[in-house]
Parts: sequence; structure tokens; C-alpha cells
Amino acid sequence: MTCDLGKISVANAMAARTILKNHLSPSPLRRYPGLDRLVGARVYVKHENQNPTGTFKIRGGINLMHHLTAKGINGAITYSTGNHGFSVATSARMFNQRAVVVVPENSNPLKVQSIRDAGADLIEHGRDFEAAGEKVARLVEEQGLYFVHPANEPFLINGVATEFLEILEEVPDLDTLVIPIGAGSEAAAAITVINAIKPGVDIIAVQAEAANAAWCSWKEKRITAAPNTTFAGGVATGTAYDIPFSLYKDGLSDFILLSEEELYQGIALTAHHTRNLVEGAGGACLRAAVKIKDQLKGKTVAIQMSGANASAHELRKAVAMPCFETGEI
Repeated sequence: MTCDLGKISVANAMAARTILKNHLSPSPLRRYPGLDRLVGARVYVKHENQNPTGTFKIRGGINLMHHLTAKGINGAITYSTGNHGFSVATSARMFNQRAVVVVPENSNPLKVQSIRDAGADLIEHGRDFEAAGEKVARLVEEQGLYFVHPANEPFLINGVATEFLEILEEVPDLDTLVIPIGAGSEAAAAITVINAIKPGVDIIAVQAEAANAAWCSWKEKRITAAPNTTFAGGVATGTAYDIPFSLYKDGLSDFILLSEEELYQGIALTAHHTRNLVEGAGGACLRAAVKIKDQLKGKTVAIQMSGANASAHELRKAVAMPCFETGEI
């Protein structure tokens, strides 16, 4: 792990940015007066939800597939609750690579179909993220594919880190960054860039209360497991992972947990104030910012809007929330 951790750096993020320029434009960073009023701060929204695949993860996927192709590796396998797998599948198609993606049974049907549409071989297995990972471990040896770990993969993390280079270029006076944590690749990327370029920025993580293994690990300063029952896959994990944890265990200023109701409120508030439809993880940072608005008052804050791939059921439940109409909690 120490060797892999050494491959994650600002220099490698900058190299990834050069690679991504041929495939991906910078995502929008926007202000909304209603959000400034709601949070009591200068709020910038990083619209990773507007990337191809509707998520930040495409950044890591492109960087990964570029390097696999350069090494002469043909084919990759991974496991995912949806967005990571969609990114790997889409990036593999861009580089004429084969992709195999294992997802838990009863995953978000929109994400599952998107993975299939991107051309990956899709396998549904197990009740959760970790069970899908166990299936991949068996298939790696059988099929001889490159194993793309959803969290412990430096090529992914360096690719994702390009997002934070963009934020700091546009908001050099940034005080606070709010990011979601699932498996933790984005947290690892943010901490790598922020600590090297503007170490005074507070980094605040957000996770689902119903799948809080990363939060528990951060609190206890050791990798722990926890039940994973949230609908919001992008802020869910049943365990922490070595490489991201080694960075976020001491790299976060705070860590906020959201209830299932609060996650749905995040979707509703996002739709009201920004006219964007997002998934639970996509609205989580906004909802967390509202929850800790006293802590953020008067500051310059960037929140990450991580994903747009909500199911119809999730959207119906979110728009039924009173805050969808009022824009307030």
C-alpha cells in the first residue's frame, strides 16, 4: 500500500489533467444567490453531475484507461454500486478496452442499464458493495483482467484530483471544501491537492448515517466496518479502504453524517435552487452545508455536486419534500 500511496501526488494529478484535456472539458463552477442566502456564505457549486456519465468518476476512468492502454493491458474488471462502474465502462469504450463490471443485486436500475449501454459485461451478484467485490476477486484470476479497485487505485485518484486543481484556480480564496465520501477516492484526491497547494482550506466530508464506515473509521483512527443500508450509493460503504483512509484519517477538518431524510432533502434543495436533478450523493454536500451553516457563515465555500444518476423512485420521493417547493429547511 505504501508504494501505491506514493503514486498519488499533485504532479501526477497535473499529468492526468493533460491527458483529460483531450477527452473532457472542465466542469462548471457556479454561484446561486439562493444558496448564498440559505447557507449564509459565498457558495460555489462544482457541477461534476454535468460530466459525461453524470459523475466526477469519469475523470479517474479516463486517466486509468489511458495508462492501461499505454502499458498494453487489454481489459479491466471492477465492482461498483453504479457510478464507478459506469465510468470504467464508458472510459473503456473510449479506449477500445474490454470492461467487466460486477454490481450488487437490486442496484439502481438506471445505473445498471447505463453500464450495459456503455458496452461493459455486467454481472449482478450479492446484496451489497462488499459482496460484489468478493465475486470480482474470483473472476480476476479466471479472466486475466486488470483489477480496478474502486478506492485503492492511484490512476483513479490522480484523475479525480484534476477537479480540485480546477476549483483552486477559479477560487483562490477558498476557505472550505465540502465533499462526499463513499469508498473515499474523492476525499483522497481532494486532500492531496489541497494540502499541497492551499493547506489552510478546511475539508469537510459527508456520508450517509445508514452507511457510515468511513465516518466510524475517521473517528476511531482505524479501519472499521459498519452496516450499509442507505439508498445513496455515492456516500455509502460497508468498510473503509486502505489508501483513501491513510489520507483522510488526519486530513479532514470535520465529518458530517446525514439521515436518509436529509439526503432526500439534499436532492430537493438542489432542484429548487440550481434546477439540477441529482442523486443522493449529488445533493449531500449542499444538505450538509445547510446543516452546518453556522460553522460556514461568511466563508467562501465550494461544494461538490458529485452525481446525477438518481432513480425515478428517488426523485419522486425527493420532490414530495416540502423543501422542494420552499427551498428551505
